[in-house]
Amino acid sequence: MTIEQKYANLKNYLRELGNAAVAFSGGVDSMLLLKTSRDVLGEKAVAVTARFCFVPDREITEATAFCENEGIAQYICAPDILNVEGLSGNPVNRCYLCKNEIFSTIWAAAKEHGFTNVIEGSNMDDTGDYRPGLIAVAEQGVKSPLRYAELYKDEIRALSKGLGLPAWDKPSFSCLACRFPYGEEITPDRLAMIDEAEQFLLDMGFRQLRVRYHGNLARIETDADGFTALASDGAREKIYAAFKKIGFTYVALDLLGYRTGSMNETLA
Repeated sequence: MTIEQKYANLKNYLRELGNAAVAFSGGVDSMLLLKTSRDVLGEKAVAVTARFCFVPDREITEATAFCENEGIAQYICAPDILNVEGLSGNPVNRCYLCKNEIFSTIWAAAKEHGFTNVIEGSNMDDTGDYRPGLIAVAEQGVKSPLRYAELYKDEIRALSKGLGLPAWDKPSFSCLACRFPYGEEITPDRLAMIDEAEQFLLDMGFRQLRVRYHGNLARIETDADGFTALASDGAREKIYAAFKKIGFTYVALDLLGYRTGSMNETLA
Protein backbone atom coordinates (compact mmCIF):
# COMPACT_ATOMS: atom_id res chain seq x y z
CA MET A 1 0.00 0.00 0.00
CA THR A 2 1.39 3.41 -0.93
CA ILE A 3 1.75 6.27 1.51
CA GLU A 4 -0.91 8.17 -0.44
CA GLN A 5 -3.37 5.30 -0.02
CA LYS A 6 -2.62 5.09 3.68
CA TYR A 7 -3.20 8.81 4.10
CA ALA A 8 -6.48 8.57 2.21
CA ASN A 9 -7.54 5.74 4.53
CA LEU A 10 -6.64 7.91 7.52
CA LYS A 11 -8.83 10.74 6.25
CA ASN A 12 -11.74 8.39 5.55
CA TYR A 13 -11.45 6.92 9.04
CA LEU A 14 -11.52 10.37 10.64
CA ARG A 15 -14.44 11.44 8.46
CA GLU A 16 -16.45 8.46 9.65
CA LEU A 17 -15.79 9.37 13.28
CA GLY A 18 -17.57 12.69 12.85
CA ASN A 19 -15.75 14.39 15.73
CA ALA A 20 -12.46 13.97 17.52
CA ALA A 21 -10.70 15.19 20.65
CA VAL A 22 -7.06 14.65 19.75
CA ALA A 23 -4.61 13.83 22.54
CA PHE A 24 -2.03 16.39 21.43
CA SER A 25 1.52 16.47 22.78
CA GLY A 26 3.11 18.58 20.04
CA GLY A 27 5.19 15.69 18.68
CA VAL A 28 5.32 14.66 15.03
CA ASP A 29 2.69 11.90 15.34
CA SER A 30 0.02 13.81 17.22
CA MET A 31 0.65 16.93 15.13
CA LEU A 32 -0.06 15.10 11.88
CA LEU A 33 -3.12 13.53 13.46
CA LEU A 34 -4.41 16.87 14.74
CA LYS A 35 -3.75 18.69 11.45
CA THR A 36 -5.46 15.97 9.40
CA SER A 37 -8.39 15.80 11.83
CA ARG A 38 -8.81 19.56 11.52
CA ASP A 39 -8.65 19.42 7.70
CA VAL A 40 -11.29 16.67 7.61
CA LEU A 41 -13.57 17.61 10.50
CA GLY A 42 -13.10 21.36 10.83
CA GLU A 43 -14.20 22.68 14.23
CA LYS A 44 -15.38 19.21 15.18
CA ALA A 45 -11.71 18.42 15.85
CA VAL A 46 -9.97 19.90 18.90
CA ALA A 47 -6.75 19.34 20.80
CA VAL A 48 -6.58 18.15 24.40
CA THR A 49 -3.12 18.51 25.93
CA ALA A 50 -2.11 16.94 29.24
CA ARG A 51 0.13 19.12 31.39
CA PHE A 52 1.88 17.13 34.11
CA CYS A 53 5.28 16.61 35.71
CA PHE A 54 6.53 14.02 33.21
CA VAL A 55 6.40 16.55 30.35
CA PRO A 56 8.80 19.54 30.12
CA ASP A 57 7.21 22.97 29.83
CA ARG A 58 8.86 23.45 26.42
CA GLU A 59 6.69 20.67 24.97
CA ILE A 60 3.49 22.29 26.25
CA THR A 61 4.62 25.67 24.93
CA GLU A 62 5.26 24.26 21.45
CA ALA A 63 1.93 22.42 21.40
CA THR A 64 0.05 25.55 22.42
CA ALA A 65 1.86 27.68 19.83
CA PHE A 66 0.87 25.27 17.05
CA CYS A 67 -2.79 25.34 18.06
CA GLU A 68 -2.77 29.12 18.19
CA ASN A 69 -1.11 29.40 14.77
CA GLU A 70 -3.59 26.95 13.23
CA GLY A 71 -6.64 28.39 14.99
CA ILE A 72 -7.41 25.05 16.63
CA ALA A 73 -9.25 25.00 19.96
CA GLN A 74 -7.02 23.50 22.66
CA TYR A 75 -8.05 22.33 26.10
CA ILE A 76 -5.43 21.77 28.80
CA CYS A 77 -6.00 19.08 31.40
CA ALA A 78 -3.85 18.26 34.42
CA PRO A 79 -3.71 14.58 35.41
CA ASP A 80 -2.38 14.07 38.95
CA ILE A 81 0.14 11.45 37.91
CA LEU A 82 2.38 11.08 40.96
CA ASN A 83 -0.66 10.52 43.20
CA VAL A 84 -1.73 7.46 41.20
CA GLU A 85 -1.31 4.53 43.58
CA GLY A 86 1.98 2.71 43.02
CA LEU A 87 3.13 4.81 40.07
CA SER A 88 5.93 6.76 41.80
CA GLY A 89 7.63 3.46 42.63
CA ASN A 90 8.14 3.01 38.86
CA PRO A 91 6.85 -0.55 38.46
CA VAL A 92 7.14 -2.34 35.12
CA ASN A 93 3.53 -1.39 34.34
CA ARG A 94 4.18 2.29 35.06
CA CYS A 95 3.24 3.30 31.51
CA TYR A 96 -0.11 1.52 31.89
CA LEU A 97 -0.87 3.35 35.15
CA CYS A 98 0.22 6.65 33.64
CA LYS A 99 -1.72 6.34 30.38
CA ASN A 100 -4.80 5.18 32.26
CA GLU A 101 -4.79 8.35 34.35
CA ILE A 102 -3.96 10.61 31.40
CA PHE A 103 -6.74 9.30 29.18
CA SER A 104 -9.26 9.32 32.02
CA THR A 105 -8.52 13.02 32.37
CA ILE A 106 -8.60 13.64 28.61
CA TRP A 107 -11.92 11.81 28.32
CA ALA A 108 -13.38 14.03 31.04
CA ALA A 109 -12.31 17.15 29.13
CA ALA A 110 -13.59 15.75 25.83
CA LYS A 111 -17.02 14.87 27.23
CA GLU A 112 -17.28 18.25 28.95
CA HIS A 113 -17.01 19.90 25.54
CA GLY A 114 -19.37 17.52 23.75
CA PHE A 115 -16.92 15.15 22.03
CA THR A 116 -17.66 11.45 21.73
CA ASN A 117 -14.28 10.30 20.38
CA VAL A 118 -10.78 10.55 21.82
CA ILE A 119 -7.95 9.69 19.44
CA GLU A 120 -4.19 9.40 19.97
CA GLY A 121 -1.07 9.27 17.82
CA SER A 122 0.64 5.92 18.31
CA ASN A 123 1.89 4.43 15.03
CA MET A 124 2.98 1.07 13.64
CA ASP A 125 6.49 1.41 15.05
CA ASP A 126 4.99 1.49 18.54
CA THR A 127 3.88 -2.13 18.27
CA GLY A 128 7.42 -3.54 18.36
CA ASP A 129 8.47 -2.74 21.94
CA TYR A 130 7.15 -3.32 25.45
CA ARG A 131 4.32 -0.78 25.56
CA PRO A 132 1.83 -1.46 28.37
CA GLY A 133 0.40 2.01 27.77
CA LEU A 134 -1.30 0.71 24.63
CA ILE A 135 -3.33 -1.63 26.83
CA ALA A 136 -4.67 1.39 28.70
CA VAL A 137 -5.43 3.08 25.38
CA ALA A 138 -7.54 0.10 24.31
CA GLU A 139 -9.27 -0.27 27.69
CA GLN A 140 -10.18 3.43 27.72
CA GLY A 141 -11.82 3.18 24.29
CA VAL A 142 -9.31 5.59 22.77
CA LYS A 143 -8.82 5.18 19.04
CA SER A 144 -5.46 5.06 17.23
CA PRO A 145 -6.04 6.25 13.64
CA LEU A 146 -2.38 6.21 12.58
CA ARG A 147 -2.13 2.54 13.49
CA TYR A 148 -5.45 1.88 11.75
CA ALA A 149 -3.98 3.42 8.59
CA GLU A 150 -0.79 1.33 9.10
CA LEU A 151 1.44 4.40 9.06
CA TYR A 152 5.06 4.11 10.20
CA LYS A 153 7.20 6.88 11.68
CA ASP A 154 9.15 7.57 8.48
CA GLU A 155 5.89 7.86 6.54
CA ILE A 156 4.45 10.22 9.15
CA ARG A 157 7.53 12.43 8.87
CA ALA A 158 7.26 12.44 5.07
CA LEU A 159 3.58 13.40 5.17
CA SER A 160 4.27 16.06 7.79
CA LYS A 161 7.06 17.55 5.70
CA GLY A 162 4.76 17.69 2.69
CA LEU A 163 2.18 19.54 4.78
CA GLY A 164 4.77 21.96 6.11
CA LEU A 165 4.26 20.94 9.73
CA PRO A 166 6.97 22.30 12.06
CA ALA A 167 7.41 18.99 13.90
CA TRP A 168 8.19 16.94 10.78
CA ASP A 169 11.86 16.53 11.75
CA LYS A 170 11.44 16.99 15.50
CA PRO A 171 13.47 14.42 17.46
CA SER A 172 11.46 11.71 19.15
CA PHE A 173 10.51 12.51 22.72
CA SER A 174 9.05 10.31 25.42
CA CYS A 175 7.97 11.30 28.91
CA LEU A 176 10.63 11.94 31.53
CA ALA A 177 9.52 8.92 33.57
CA CYS A 178 11.19 6.59 31.08
CA ARG A 179 14.57 7.96 32.14
CA PHE A 180 14.41 5.92 35.36
CA PRO A 181 15.17 2.22 35.80
CA TYR A 182 12.18 0.16 36.88
CA GLY A 183 11.94 0.17 40.66
CA GLU A 184 13.73 3.53 40.99
CA GLU A 185 11.44 5.99 42.76
CA ILE A 186 10.26 8.91 40.64
CA THR A 187 10.10 12.21 42.53
CA PRO A 188 9.57 15.83 41.46
CA ASP A 189 13.18 16.68 42.35
CA ARG A 190 14.60 13.83 40.27
CA LEU A 191 12.37 14.72 37.33
CA ALA A 192 13.62 18.30 37.57
CA MET A 193 17.23 17.08 37.47
CA ILE A 194 16.62 15.11 34.27
CA ASP A 195 14.69 17.96 32.67
CA GLU A 196 17.44 20.47 33.47
CA ALA A 197 20.20 18.13 32.23
CA GLU A 198 18.44 17.44 28.93
CA GLN A 199 17.63 21.12 28.44
CA PHE A 200 21.31 21.94 28.94
CA LEU A 201 22.28 19.50 26.17
CA LEU A 202 19.55 20.83 23.88
CA ASP A 203 20.83 24.37 24.46
CA MET A 204 24.30 23.13 23.44
CA GLY A 205 22.87 22.00 20.11
CA PHE A 206 22.24 18.30 20.76
CA ARG A 207 19.04 17.02 19.11
CA GLN A 208 18.30 13.35 19.70
CA LEU A 209 19.17 12.46 23.28
CA ARG A 210 18.14 10.99 26.59
CA VAL A 211 19.64 11.47 30.04
CA ARG A 212 18.98 8.32 32.07
CA TYR A 213 18.92 8.52 35.87
CA HIS A 214 21.03 6.05 37.86
CA GLY A 215 21.22 7.62 41.29
CA ASN A 216 24.27 9.87 41.38
CA LEU A 217 25.20 8.87 37.81
CA ALA A 218 23.70 10.38 34.66
CA ARG A 219 23.94 8.20 31.53
CA ILE A 220 23.77 10.16 28.28
CA GLU A 221 22.35 8.53 25.16
CA THR A 222 22.77 10.49 21.94
CA ASP A 223 23.02 10.01 18.19
CA ALA A 224 26.05 10.11 15.87
CA ASP A 225 25.96 13.92 15.68
CA GLY A 226 25.94 14.03 19.46
CA PHE A 227 29.02 11.82 19.64
CA THR A 228 30.78 14.23 17.31
CA ALA A 229 29.74 17.20 19.44
CA LEU A 230 31.11 15.50 22.56
CA ALA A 231 34.50 15.25 20.88
CA SER A 232 34.75 19.02 20.39
CA ASP A 233 37.13 21.02 22.58
CA GLY A 234 35.86 21.50 26.10
CA ALA A 235 32.44 19.91 25.53
CA ARG A 236 32.86 17.06 28.00
CA GLU A 237 34.21 19.35 30.71
CA LYS A 238 31.38 21.80 30.19
CA ILE A 239 28.77 19.06 30.40
CA TYR A 240 30.32 17.51 33.49
CA ALA A 241 30.45 20.85 35.29
CA ALA A 242 26.80 21.56 34.49
CA PHE A 243 25.61 18.09 35.49
CA LYS A 244 27.55 18.24 38.75
CA LYS A 245 25.86 21.54 39.54
CA ILE A 246 22.51 19.89 38.84
CA GLY A 247 23.33 17.21 41.39
CA PHE A 248 25.04 14.31 39.61
CA THR A 249 28.41 13.01 40.80
CA TYR A 250 29.25 10.99 37.71
CA VAL A 251 28.40 11.47 34.03
CA ALA A 252 28.67 8.59 31.55
CA LEU A 253 28.20 8.25 27.80
CA ASP A 254 26.31 5.17 26.59
CA LEU A 255 28.44 3.65 23.82
CA LEU A 256 25.39 2.20 22.06
CA GLY A 257 23.96 5.69 21.76
CA TYR A 258 20.35 6.79 21.63
CA ARG A 259 17.67 4.13 21.34
CA THR A 260 14.05 3.94 22.37
CA GLY A 261 13.10 1.82 25.36
CA SER A 262 16.61 1.20 26.64
CA MET A 263 15.25 0.75 30.16
CA ASN A 264 13.26 -2.23 28.84
CA GLU A 265 16.53 -4.05 28.16
CA THR A 266 16.51 -5.22 31.79
CA LEU A 267 13.18 -7.01 31.29
CA ALA A 268 13.02 -10.71 30.52
